Amino acid sequence: MTATVRLFFRVGYLGDAFHGSQIQPDVRTVQGELVRVFHALKWLDKSNPDHHLVLSSRTDAGVHVRINGGIVDLDAALWESLTPKKFIRAVDDRLDDHISFLTVEAVEEQWNPRLADFRVYRYRLEAMEFWTAPSFEQFKTWLEVFVGTYDARNFARLEEGKNPMRTIRSLSPWMDGDRIVGFEIVGNAFLWNQVRRTANALFRLSVGELTLNEIQSAIDEPLVSVDFGVAPAQWLILWGVSWEDFPLPPATHATSLSAPPTGREAERTQRSRWQRAAQHELKTMLYNEWASIGTLPLSFHSDSQ
Repeated sequence: MTATVRLFFRVGYLGDAFHGSQIQPDVRTVQGELVRVFHALKWLDKSNPDHHLVLSSRTDAGVHVRINGGIVDLDAALWESLTPKKFIRAVDDRLDDHISFLTVEAVEEQWNPRLADFRVYRYRLEAMEFWTAPSFEQFKTWLEVFVGTYDARNFARLEEGKNPMRTIRSLSPWMDGDRIVGFEIVGNAFLWNQVRRTANALFRLSVGELTLNEIQSAIDEPLVSVDFGVAPAQWLILWGVSWEDFPLPPATHATSLSAPPTGREAERTQRSRWQRAAQHELKTMLYNEWASIGTLPLSFHSDSQ
């Protein structure tokens, strides 16, 4: 039997270029693009459907990602013949500009990327139509309601067999100077659509469609079903996934984000144009982050030092 090695890699991508992260038939996905490249390099056998390339966190279409992680099992001799730098270059050169293959290194055979310490998301609330920013102190009070360990089924699309108990470690304002851009949420793991439903609950608080008591009741009484709606995917960023052996790199690029138009001049066409610009701002921020993450020190095999 051919000896194999398990490789851990980090990858970032722009979500509006894909129909989500996980492989689906007849549509372009992040996992599918990675498998395509590994096939093109002849590093994976096309005839074997069990490709052993797995991503840590699933993301929906439209969701941008600063850092996701994954594993792939490859021939050990192939890995030993390459440096990580050559490996990254070979993969990244065959991907388009919507994906950045950032780092790679060998891990233990049973290492599982889904068993992360925590995950961090950011959501740009100010880009939602009719968002009305509260005061900083009021916003912090709203965010604190969501922190803790609880049954989060009222803030998720609960899949059959999934445990609805989730721990939110922190929820903090995402700021640009003195302006509230949105929020950053840190949790061990999230249910499907949990962050986007949390975002929509906060949005509806801001426009007066919900009260804080209604949100608290949805947390305290999870078996009383409520639906606060789902915020748009395009303003969500998986900021990163962190593991004990591979901590989340700190943010390195402070991008100034333009404020949305307000007042009587903020008519529909102008707002739409600003939203397109706001999407480019998020993408610029991510490209700059990837440039920094991609220059982190790369490990080399002992025989190539």
